[in-house]
Amino acid sequence: MRVALVILGAAIGAPSRFVIDQYLRKFSSAPWGTFVVNILGSFVIGLTWGASENTVALVAIGFAGAFTTWSTFMLDIYLALELKKFRVAAINYIGSLLIGLFAAAIALNLVS
Repeated sequence: MRVALVILGAAIGAPSRFVIDQYLRKFSSAPWGTFVVNILGSFVIGLTWGASENTVALVAIGFAGAFTTWSTFMLDIYLALELKKFRVAAINYIGSLLIGLFAAAIALNLVS
């Protein structure tokens, strides 16, 4: 049962990430899509803290696991460094980590 919930969540999370990323690319060449999904995913995972095993399987592992993207985040930073856009790379890296942590903390406090 839990495997099916993970698969269902992932089947929703990955296309959601793609749609958000493609939409935001219409407005900027900056990696806003990756930034937004990672922050939202951090918040969603925080909301599932202490939830039932089925909710964690569906939402945290399945949906948020497929929705967020560490690999694209790293690629965005690497490409910015390659282009010598050091400020952009630093802002993306530090901002994503700090704001993602803050989003998770807010969500954890909402469910506590």
